[in-house]
Amino acid sequence: MRIALGSDHGGFHLKAAIKEYLDRQGIANHDFGTYSAEAVDYPDYAREVAEAVASGAYDRGILCCGTGIGVCIAANKVPGIRAALCHDTFSARAAREHNDANILTLGERVIGPGLALEIVATWLAAEFSGGRHARRVAKISAIEASYRQKEKNRAGREDA
Repeated sequence: MRIALGSDHGGFHLKAAIKEYLDRQGIANHDFGTYSAEAVDYPDYAREVAEAVASGAYDRGILCCGTGIGVCIAANKVPGIRAALCHDTFSARAAREHNDANILTLGERVIGPGLALEIVATWLAAEFSGGRHARRVAKISAIEASYRQKEKNRAGREDA
């Protein structure tokens, strides 16, 4: 399993703790930044991680910011991404088992590193259940595809 990591300044320290955990567990990962607690814009890092996961270069991603909300919203704009904000292990497990979440988002200002690492471990260990959940995830993908088609049609009309 290969994990793409990213954060803004508000999630920098939590991301560092997660990277250290992944390294100790022998889980391959790449840190897409930021590399300091100096203020940056979270959408830039969320997009990089989301595109890396959507392309298949990485199996899953983990993003951190102050609350986990901003990176979650930004990552979910990339087609094929199902980012889930989780601040407890129950949600982390359900996000994988029921929603096939491929990006986990966490908020450094919301939870501490101890709980965050438990959430990460739970999320990484969980697998998609399929079955009735696969039908629902397929419907999410169909919503995405319908909007991509609308954009394609609109662009075609503008070119005419």
